[in-house]
Amino acid sequence: MFWQSVKMAWGSIISNKMRSFLTMLGIIIGVLALVVLVSIVNGATNSISEKISSMGTNLLTVSISDDKENPLKLSEISDIRELGDISEVSPVATGNFTVKYERNSESVSVTGITAGYFTIEGDDIASGREIRTADVDNHTNVVIINEDLAYDLLGATNTADAVGTTVALDGVPYTVIGVIAASDAVTMTNSSYAAYIPYTSLERLSDSVADVTSFVANADSDADLTQAEANLDTYMLGRFEEDSDAFTITNQSEIADTMSSVMNTMAIVLGGIAAISLLVGGIGIMNIMLVSVTERTREIGIRKAIGAGQGSILTQFLIEALMVSLLGDAFGVIFSWIALRIVNLVAGYDYPLDSRVVVIATLFSLAIGLIFGLYPARKAARKKPIDALHYTG
Repeated sequence: MFWQSVKMAWGSIISNKMRSFLTMLGIIIGVLALVVLVSIVNGATNSISEKISSMGTNLLTVSISDDKENPLKLSEISDIRELGDISEVSPVATGNFTVKYERNSESVSVTGITAGYFTIEGDDIASGREIRTADVDNHTNVVIINEDLAYDLLGATNTADAVGTTVALDGVPYTVIGVIAASDAVTMTNSSYAAYIPYTSLERLSDSVADVTSFVANADSDADLTQAEANLDTYMLGRFEEDSDAFTITNQSEIADTMSSVMNTMAIVLGGIAAISLLVGGIGIMNIMLVSVTERTREIGIRKAIGAGQGSILTQFLIEALMVSLLGDAFGVIFSWIALRIVNLVAGYDYPLDSRVVVIATLFSLAIGLIFGLYPARKAARKKPIDALHYTG
């Protein structure tokens, strides 16, 4: 009896192909939106989390908002390095400069740092070397650039070719001593050019850079992060008149947790918006099923007259609603896979089809078919045989 109901439901769907497809369209669009949007958000979340994890969770960033007319000097960075549970410290200051090589020039974000910065940030040097303490002490005009700048500005065919090249920063010659390896992390914006020079060189290059207003540090290990942050907080309070509002300390774990929370919330919001399309699709299923019940009233009367019970009639129409919903879900998943492949190809990202979202979308589609198909099915099952047979439409 069950398989007979399935065959009849399938026959009804096939006999009205265009109407069935248009009925499925709401489900297809809802599943497509749900799967694609949530898969993209989850893919971006995983990429960002991997990038943060690769940097370690023992990174501390300090920003000074009020120096109490007693600004932090570069010479004091060594005092911070002596605090317990802290292994490396580097001041950070940034300015935009024109970097020129032969006839090529680009506007580049240039960051002033000291030795140990790349260890703190977890960046790898593809070719060359890092900035050393001697470079900072001697105000050496050396620069480390990222791969994009090496390829686009210098025309290098590999990172090693860029090392030893002389470029001009706002007319001042600098020697390229290293190239930062490109990151595999997915970002939401196009990659930008970046360069790093000794902090003391940046002080000479820019009038706006004099005192330390921001620096980064890392704990000896992830386990020592809390104690390292406490030691740093105590030092900064003593340095700035016990005013906790004069500075801000953030750690990598807080950033990772916040980012994860934000992205999860975004996935829920986008998923909720996409789910509305599924509800609209469910209303479409109910509408078409009610029309189908009306059109097939005499068929229902004949089946009841030859012995079909309410249960078999209800099962037939309910199965039909579920089949429409699940077929829409199947097409939606297929279109989602195609859409993600197109996004990955065009944007150069790697957003995989999230199987968990597919399962959720399928279960939701099943529930939509069941909920919105139940009323038409019950209406069909409750028709009296004599009234159904006398129905003329």
